[in-house]
Amino acid sequence: MFDRLFTRQAVVARHRSAPHATDRERFLVHCMDEGYSRSMLRKIAWQLLVIASTVDLRRPTVTVGEIARAASRPIRIIRHRHAGASPPDTQQLFVSVATKWLVFLGRLEPEPTIDTPLTGFVREFERHMRDERGLSPITIRTRCERVNWFLASLPRQRSAVHEIAVDDVDRFLASKGAAGWSRASLDVLAASLRSFFQYAQGRRWCSVDIAASVRGPRLFAQEGLPRGASWQDVQRLLADSSGSSAGDIRDHAILMLLALYGLRAGEVSVLRLDDIDWDLERLSLNRPKQRRAQQYPWLPSVGDAVLRYLREVRPRSAHRELFLTMMAPHRPLSSQSVSAVARAWMTSIDAKAPIRGAHCLRHACAAHLLATGFSFKQIGDHLGHRSANSTFAYAKVDLLSLRQVAELDMGALL
Repeated sequence: MFDRLFTRQAVVARHRSAPHATDRERFLVHCMDEGYSRSMLRKIAWQLLVIASTVDLRRPTVTVGEIARAASRPIRIIRHRHAGASPPDTQQLFVSVATKWLVFLGRLEPEPTIDTPLTGFVREFERHMRDERGLSPITIRTRCERVNWFLASLPRQRSAVHEIAVDDVDRFLASKGAAGWSRASLDVLAASLRSFFQYAQGRRWCSVDIAASVRGPRLFAQEGLPRGASWQDVQRLLADSSGSSAGDIRDHAILMLLALYGLRAGEVSVLRLDDIDWDLERLSLNRPKQRRAQQYPWLPSVGDAVLRYLREVRPRSAHRELFLTMMAPHRPLSSQSVSAVARAWMTSIDAKAPIRGAHCLRHACAAHLLATGFSFKQIGDHLGHRSANSTFAYAKVDLLSLRQVAELDMGALL
């Protein structure tokens, strides 16, 4: 690998004769497979040479603190042959490369988890949601995260749930409101805390019924309604994103899945190459809330968009996820990145939607299906709703049908 990066034999010999040459070369091959450019691979190679000489690798594992201390020391930059303290950008690159290399070798010592007296209560709550209620992993992770936020905000350390007061909850919700959280977000936050304290009351961890006192903000009549883009804006979005650049090709495939199948951002981010059956023209989707797989027939337009992305854009990678980042190291897109793609394109066309993002396209898909005559059962199945109430909310925004109901002449029935 060294002779592929450097042309001067003296430089190649220096890299090969330095400590841990085999491990450094293996990591460089791994980085090349991840899609790093040749110039970046050369920088990594030089950093590895410095790391191997400055970080104590005699022990089986190395801590993050040891890497940081090695980066802050005055070191000799071998490539440029001058002594002195490394500039901040070089220190940052040193820490980044050293961390990734040691993770690759399995020699980075994990950071110790800091447990508090209340950690066990949250773990019990997590187990309850997973094993007894069967909630989706996303819901469990989100609720536990919000509960941990609240516990970390307590002004003094509590050793048990019964030491928590209603004022602590009110103070936490008020602080989030002052930080700019919307009423809808605060209501969801309050619901997570209420769920935790309901479970705590059932386990008799606390004597006071805190759950009954956890109140979210007042939501206005139209605040909970689905708010999606118009179907005209969706059509403009898909037309404008059908460009020929690598980014356009990838984003167009993502937008097609969001708008035409009504997928959630998280569902798009976890799609894998194995989920597509090209022979049967079928897409298999793992519904996290329903905990079952759901199959969709490939729409020709969506299949063509995904196939073009696979043939022309998707980098070679060991990852099996369908959509990867454009820049090396090529990693699977997160759900936040998928939503960011939708938000950026909706902003570019100035879509008339109160909230822009992946879920906005999901709402637009549902409203379009309702307007074209699909039943609530069909729409709920298409969207993967676990509860029919989730689908019935779209009846409130079907203004055309509501107007027809309002115009009925009831006189003949009286």
